[in-house]
Amino acid sequence: MRPIIKTILWLTLFSIAMGYLETSVVVYLRKIYYPEGFQFPLIPIEYNIAVTEFWREAATIVMLVGIGIVTGKNSLQRFVFFLYSFAIWDIFYYIFLKVLLNWPQSLLTWDILFLIPVPWVGPVIAPCMVSLSMILLTFIVVYSQEKGMKVYITFIEWLLLIAGSVIAIISFMWDYIIYVSGGNAEEKAVWTLSGSQDMFQEVMSYVPSQFNWWLFGIGQGLILISIAKLYFRYKSKKLNYE
Repeated sequence: MRPIIKTILWLTLFSIAMGYLETSVVVYLRKIYYPEGFQFPLIPIEYNIAVTEFWREAATIVMLVGIGIVTGKNSLQRFVFFLYSFAIWDIFYYIFLKVLLNWPQSLLTWDILFLIPVPWVGPVIAPCMVSLSMILLTFIVVYSQEKGMKVYITFIEWLLLIAGSVIAIISFMWDYIIYVSGGNAEEKAVWTLSGSQDMFQEVMSYVPSQFNWWLFGIGQGLILISIAKLYFRYKSKKLNYE
């Protein structure tokens, strides 16, 4: 077995295991806070539990970054291996939730994706689409490197990737931002570690109403354009080699 295939197989296995670990924690939390099944509005989480959850999410990112650094042979490969691990972790998180809790009901079911600095919400299919883009980028980079090419991402490609990612993130926060801007949130609209109130205390009546597909589509589109530019740039180089 070629070393790169072995590396990707172990990276995949690690990420799937991380996905199951994430799912297990969420199963416990939903058993405590949503015994009748997860649904909006969000139930306030005690401050000490919220702090623990905040650092758990941070620790998860550190572990995913760490496995990318350990397995990658160069800076770009370390970066895409982190993205790959994140993507596999995220996709299998939903797969295991479906297996263990029979949730979500569909790919359009709303979920809370992240907590800080404000709730990120969106239909399940949206983060899965982003994850598939990460996997695609990883395979293009790794395949080109295995063909002996010196792979790099140009300034324009980085700009498109970063801009697309920022816009996609904003699309996940958009519904909550609209909710808060309408004066619906009580007291502080942003939960912080330095505070003392329960998480989601300020949004006890918040129910997502409309995902900004246009904004998400623009962000995802920019990401895919960047990936396509990278792919065709190295495809042409491969043809020149041949």
